[in-house]
Amino acid sequence: MAQEIEKKFLVKCDCFKKEAFKATRITQGYLCSVPERTVRVRVKDEKGYITIKGIGNASGAARFEWEKEIPVEEVKSLLELAEPGVIDKTRYLVKNTDGKHTWEVDEFYGDNDGLTVAEVELEDENEPFDKPSWLGEEVTGDPKYFNSMLMKNPYKNWK
Repeated sequence: MAQEIEKKFLVKCDCFKKEAFKATRITQGYLCSVPERTVRVRVKDEKGYITIKGIGNASGAARFEWEKEIPVEEVKSLLELAEPGVIDKTRYLVKNTDGKHTWEVDEFYGDNDGLTVAEVELEDENEPFDKPSWLGEEVTGDPKYFNSMLMKNPYKNWK
């Protein structure tokens, strides 16, 4: 099982879009969304995936993750069994100025419209990385920004 280490930030403006080299539409639902383990199915463009994630460490930056590609038809069937709430977003990929990292910037739609967050994957939790000017407050480890929580308590309810 692989370990995922990432930092998550709010995004202040949509100026990152001019730097993006790829945009992918993602629809996902959760078969299990308890903090100890989440089981997610998603359609990412024309491919399907199932992902299992473990609980995060104390800072929320690292956790175990397992992912496997599955047929889109199977994802659509599994979405029928999913917990209420679907995440709909576009993921933009933006190369970082350090040339080493790539930002994944998620612009949400539907009940989470107006929320945009950026994540950077790291090799080590203390690894240095450049922060683009469009980054806002760090929200790493804040559960309300987890996709599994956004389906239960969407951004539209926060105001």
